[in-house]
Amino acid sequence: MDRARNFIPDPNEELLDIKPLRSLAPMFPAPMGVNIIQSSTPPLVCVTPVGQFPTGFGAGNLPAFGSFATFSATANGFSHAGTSANGPTDATPISAYKTRSSGGTSEHKAKRSSGLAADGSNGVKAKRLRPNYKNLVAGKEIAFLPASNSNPRDTVEAVHMIFEALRRRHVQMDETQDGRKCANMKAGTIMIANNIRANAGKKVGPVPGVEIGDIFYFRMELCIIGLHAQSMCGIDYIGNVEDSVAICIVAAGGYENQDDDTETLVYSGSGGNSRNTEERHDQKLERGNLALERSVHRKNEIRVVRGFKDPACVSGKIYIYDGLYKIQESWKERTKFGINCFKYRLQREPGQPDGAAIWKMTQRWIQDPSTRGTVILPDLSSGAEIIPVCLVNEVDHEKGLGHFTYTNEVKYLRSLTSVRPLLGCQCESVCLPGDTSCACGQHNGGDLPYNSSGVLVFRKPVIYECGEACHCTLNCRNRVTQKENRYHFEVFRTTNRGWGLRCWDPIRAGAFICEYTGEVVDGLNNLDDYIFQTACPGDKTLKWNCGSELLGEESTYVSADEFEPLPIKISAKRRGNVSRFMNHSCSPNVFWQPVQYGHGDDKHPHIMFFALNHIPPMTELTYDYGVVGAEPTRRTRNCLCGSSSCRGVF
Repeated sequence: MDRARNFIPDPNEELLDIKPLRSLAPMFPAPMGVNIIQSSTPPLVCVTPVGQFPTGFGAGNLPAFGSFATFSATANGFSHAGTSANGPTDATPISAYKTRSSGGTSEHKAKRSSGLAADGSNGVKAKRLRPNYKNLVAGKEIAFLPASNSNPRDTVEAVHMIFEALRRRHVQMDETQDGRKCANMKAGTIMIANNIRANAGKKVGPVPGVEIGDIFYFRMELCIIGLHAQSMCGIDYIGNVEDSVAICIVAAGGYENQDDDTETLVYSGSGGNSRNTEERHDQKLERGNLALERSVHRKNEIRVVRGFKDPACVSGKIYIYDGLYKIQESWKERTKFGINCFKYRLQREPGQPDGAAIWKMTQRWIQDPSTRGTVILPDLSSGAEIIPVCLVNEVDHEKGLGHFTYTNEVKYLRSLTSVRPLLGCQCESVCLPGDTSCACGQHNGGDLPYNSSGVLVFRKPVIYECGEACHCTLNCRNRVTQKENRYHFEVFRTTNRGWGLRCWDPIRAGAFICEYTGEVVDGLNNLDDYIFQTACPGDKTLKWNCGSELLGEESTYVSADEFEPLPIKISAKRRGNVSRFMNHSCSPNVFWQPVQYGHGDDKHPHIMFFALNHIPPMTELTYDYGVVGAEPTRRTRNCLCGSSSCRGVF
């Protein structure tokens, strides 16, 4: 039912500031170079609490968009910030359209009716859940951005998640339609047109919600979170021609930079470095170069993003935010191409967490694992994994793990030969996107679930991969989770949660990580802390698909009320793999996904883990164990994840 047209008020709820949907936001003009398919659906309505892009975004590398009616966050809520191309617009923030229950949350209602104390049972303290804020697209509720007063980190992650969802979907569509391979620019353009971004405006110093060590795979990602506003230029600056200072630089290897030292960077100015010999010329003291020169004297902090080659992609790069630097000196130098180039020596500010230093350290370990110190056990998998899994303790004197058998297989209660087989495809060699005759593609709704890089596009109730009944080869892109591990995992001792799991490699959003292996069990053992069950995860995991609605597609968002758990339960207490060491977090970076390929019993699928967002090296891998219901049980535990969105229990 379309709730915008068939709304039946709840007697226990009240509506705030009711206005027609078409008064919420202006009609946006189609960006230059972007083909918009006209639709009969209502216009896109999406108001962001974080303001609009600065004037001249992208320094001419992206189309210029007109002014939009936006709302910027202030201490007192939302404030109007402009007009649309069609004139002034009386816009109302989407958050004003949420409903408030006069009786409190369902959790607190249940506690009052059951007589439970406010802090739960069994001595477990429960935190009050935050309200779920939603935006509207085409008159339908869509789980998009958090409230304007949310933690800046939550906002940055939500905006970035939307970008990634759009980019993955564009890659999938381009492969089917043989389109241009610039999905990241397409995703960024859509977000600009709809004014969805974090950290409006430019500023000197740190960017709220962006942490040192964060990794990115495209320059456009830096733009939409407010870290670096230029989509192509390496120098971002603030101020006018007469009085400007540099605020961020990207050292990505396009010039003769000296970036071997993790504390010092020698950065080359911009301009004159053309591949065409006839177009090369001496650099000029203007724009970004002039801003850098003024920063020499102003001694202002400059954000530095370092670029490295992506080990998983020959032509790709990984960008790492390395924190704040200051320019110590500048000079002119003649390059190997014979042009005069400006040089700037930057020194990293002391007392900051490591960023690029961790990258360089883990790359050394990958090349030579023996250089990794404090190793208790070189390979706890005993050869079960192609890449050894080391055991490390840098916290206390614990020397080993409890006994378990390492395995990459799931042991079922009954033989799978009695389960109906899954119909296989007849594809020769590999399954191709857009092939309507591919049975596996049809099982997945018409599209293969992974793109050509093996990245998952959408989270679904069940994903169907090619299996033994299929004619395609093992190299088929639809066999992602059946291929051998390619990551350098290490099990490490945490400060307060026992053992945990992390990785030396960077992991991009949507990439497959590992399977949860062990023994399928009938019931729940309250003394078994290694049981996996498909409990409803928190909002961050449920929102992973949100973004493709901006393309006019039907929302695939599944709310907590709509979530349906599966009966399968797997214990990794006696046998399992690295997945048994993944701890819980209310703000996870990994999610689980049911996958089928061996049989047709959807109630007992394989449980596969994928990256929820980009995960930097040496970051603990965590997933959401599930939201506690109205009444805590004996399996309810106090949460120690420490995130800003911690629910208190899991």
